[in-house]
Amino acid sequence: MIRFLLKGILRDKQRSLLPVVIVIIGVLLTVFLYCWLRGVLNDSTELNANFNAGHVKIMTAAYAKNIDQTPNDLALIGVDTLLIRLYKEFPEMKWGERIHFGGLIDAPDSRGETRTQGPAAGFGIDLLSGDRSEIRRFNLDKSLRRGRLPVHHGEILMSEEFSAKLKVNPGDTVTLIGSTMNGSMAMYNYTVCGTIVFGTGPMDQGSVIADIEDVRNALDMNNAAGEIVGYLPGNYYDEEKINQVVTRFKRLFPPSNDEYAPVIVTLRQQNNLGKMMDQIKGVGAFAVFIFVLSMSLVLWNAGLLGGLRRYSEFGTRLAIGEDYSHIYKTMIYESVLIGLIGSITGTIIGMLISLYMQDHGLDLSSMMKNATILMPAVFHARITSAAFFIGFIPGLLSTVIGTMLSGIGIYKRKTAQLFKELEA
Repeated sequence: MIRFLLKGILRDKQRSLLPVVIVIIGVLLTVFLYCWLRGVLNDSTELNANFNAGHVKIMTAAYAKNIDQTPNDLALIGVDTLLIRLYKEFPEMKWGERIHFGGLIDAPDSRGETRTQGPAAGFGIDLLSGDRSEIRRFNLDKSLRRGRLPVHHGEILMSEEFSAKLKVNPGDTVTLIGSTMNGSMAMYNYTVCGTIVFGTGPMDQGSVIADIEDVRNALDMNNAAGEIVGYLPGNYYDEEKINQVVTRFKRLFPPSNDEYAPVIVTLRQQNNLGKMMDQIKGVGAFAVFIFVLSMSLVLWNAGLLGGLRRYSEFGTRLAIGEDYSHIYKTMIYESVLIGLIGSITGTIIGMLISLYMQDHGLDLSSMMKNATILMPAVFHARITSAAFFIGFIPGLLSTVIGTMLSGIGIYKRKTAQLFKELEA
């Protein structure tokens, strides 16, 4: 019977084309919207993890309490020994040392006197060891606007917007004025080797990046780091795996009253990121629900209209002796086939569009210039396992329900009325 019904659907375009097209469009939009919202959440999480939070972050207990002030006087010391232990106990994780610092960037004139000054937020990361992990996380290769990346000690990267504000170009010398780990005044000369554009307002307004060893020399932080960030393989945040890492870490370093003892925090526990992630998930789930519901209603109505248009056909079949229940079952079987054809086709097309957007993304940098939080400038879609079946909810279920409701009218047809219709 299924083979017979499938032939009827394929041969009678007038009867099947419109329902199939509607199902394809509805499923396509549902799949793409779901992948798009998952991508927005993933991009936002990944950006904050790469630039600031990590998947986990290790610091001293005192530093964690005052993290908004980036108190380098409370930084971790003996980080080389700590890193060796971390790599031994957590071989699945990637670890990186970082120093966040603030200060004035002084740009001198030709006579060595101050020409312009500006406050800067600085990052000390591994740029020169040969390990390019941090370079990839900060996306420095693609963010480079002018000049080059540091290849020698004493070189610094500056955001393009900040360099324009200070009228500084690659090759110029600038002076960092700040405070050391011990609280004394620090003055350290750097050569600007390049400028970068992150595409996010907070980073582009006044950021500088230098190799962590140069920052240690400038701030008197030998073998010290403000933070050690950890990342799961593939750089994808998995809350279940991260919780396992936290549990193991707390067994290695039990809580103590020592304010310089290392503590660990997850990405969700920093900068209200957990709340932001829950809100994005909530909004995304609600948007997908509303869209699925809307598509379901559209496809439901399509099923109803399809059944109503075929009342004459059903009347003829009843008049020649076909059973009510048999007609009703064949209607449902047809709707299942139409729903499957449309859902499979719509899912494939939606996945192809999502795959393209996953690779290329949509550039919204013009809308992010004045952003006060870290948000990506380019949003990508993200394909997950749920995307393969979420389109079947409106595509298959709604079509079948619509057909079932419209088919109830078959049982209300009277034989006398059928002959009058046939005579007409």
